[in-house]
Amino acid sequence: MLEMMAEDAVSIYMMGDMFDFWFEYYSRDKSKKEFAPLFRTIRRIVKSGIHVHYFTGNHDMWTFGGLASLTGMEVHYDPCTIKRYGKTLYLAHGDGLTPFDLESFYPREVQRKIKHFQTLRKIFHNEFLQFCFRCLPPKVGNKIGYGWAARSRRKELDNPCPFKGENNEELVLFAKEEEKLGNHRDFYIFGHRHIELDLQLEKGARVIILGDCFRQWTYAKLDHHGNLSLHNFEPEETHQDA
Repeated sequence: MLEMMAEDAVSIYMMGDMFDFWFEYYSRDKSKKEFAPLFRTIRRIVKSGIHVHYFTGNHDMWTFGGLASLTGMEVHYDPCTIKRYGKTLYLAHGDGLTPFDLESFYPREVQRKIKHFQTLRKIFHNEFLQFCFRCLPPKVGNKIGYGWAARSRRKELDNPCPFKGENNEELVLFAKEEEKLGNHRDFYIFGHRHIELDLQLEKGARVIILGDCFRQWTYAKLDHHGNLSLHNFEPEETHQDA
């Protein structure tokens, strides 16, 4: 998929959660050798002159310089706004982005779930706790991390959460609030939700949620005229199986 993109790309933006679990320990983690083909591909793309950017997600926020060193990518820990071909784009993985006034949009049960996730996110970003986890042997830390990720994945597969509707989807409500505050962007582009969405808002902005790269194989392309479109990539294995 990346090699296909590199055929005509100027920049490639990866919106996070490319790994079920990624953590960089103080001790050498031999298990990361399994990602060597991916890293080699990204390094080749970077060396060819294409800028590759990576936005950390909620499964791979624990990179402390190693991922950038292994690949040559520019790693972003926070959302950012860029301008390309006359368009303004807000880029973020999407976890933790919710409208400021939760009480106006959600019942108490949903508010509790969102606040629970926000609490977990604060714990995961705590520098002292990160330091403690980095001291663990990688074999122990990975068992904990991959176990957590597996439970999350099973929960998602057993209880998929499709598009909640324009008035309930957190990332859509976040974009609407930004527009209301006067922070206009032409495109709001997110990952995180594992759904494919291209939604036009009233004031002209579009909310793009990119789906994923293990079931849907979706990506967005912005051409040099400023036109953005969603696409589906079909791996070679799909054709061979057919």
